[in-house]
Amino acid sequence: MFAVADERDLDGCPDEELMELADAQRRIMVTFDVADFPRICHEWLEAGKSHHGCAVVVGIRHHEFGAIVRALDSTFETRPDPQDWHSRLVFVSRSR
Repeated sequence: MFAVADERDLDGCPDEELMELADAQRRIMVTFDVADFPRICHEWLEAGKSHHGCAVVVGIRHHEFGAIVRALDSTFETRPDPQDWHSRLVFVSRSR
């Protein structure tokens, strides 16, 4: 796992390039960017381009680290097989 914020050379990198990087590294993209990544996933699907999954965190603030981790853990527990993430877009929210 790595965070774009910790990688200075990725600062300002376009979202599409970040998605391509995650795909090339066979990683699931985890993002708070609900405005762009669902659109990117849809465009890739329409173009017949696959990716290794995208989890968009909604309803949890960036500073709520514990809530983010719990929500992601819960999401990954329901889909532990990497094949289940193939070209899948999932919205991750606080457990109720």
